[in-house]
Amino acid sequence: MPHPKLLAARSHLATGRWPRPLVFSNGVFDLLHLGHVSYLAQARALGAALLVAVNSDASARLLGKGPDRPLNTALDRALVLAALEAVDAVLLFDEPDPCALLQRVRPDIYVKGGDYDMAGLRETALVQGWGGRSLSMALLEGYSTTRLVERIRAEAARAGAARAEGAADG
Repeated sequence: MPHPKLLAARSHLATGRWPRPLVFSNGVFDLLHLGHVSYLAQARALGAALLVAVNSDASARLLGKGPDRPLNTALDRALVLAALEAVDAVLLFDEPDPCALLQRVRPDIYVKGGDYDMAGLRETALVQGWGGRSLSMALLEGYSTTRLVERIRAEAARAGAARAEGAADG
């Protein structure tokens, strides 16, 4: 299911192709929720275009989110993001961080969610090296993929225990 906003990693990444200022963000985006959508809309409002790089499945597994993560495939995650109005283009990357992509695209603004220490990221030093800015967007309280997964698992465990108890009583 191709999508016009989904880019091949090697295509169309020349600096001059993008409207400026270009905003760049990246992440796993495993279970898209209101916190993601809000953060991406805020990021898009900072510039003329928003490019979102999505961790491949292998790259996402290296981030320590759990052995069964990501729950959705990279292509599924990328296509869901591409459907958002705020997102102008999406691409996948296999590396542990997006530094190689940042060097190729040279965005004006690099954005992450508010749970990141921007000063400690390699990406920040890179973007600031060509005069760009690195910003942390405020998170919506209560929205987290990890918390959502934990809540789903806890509810499934309770439902399973209730079924087992009902079967034992019957």
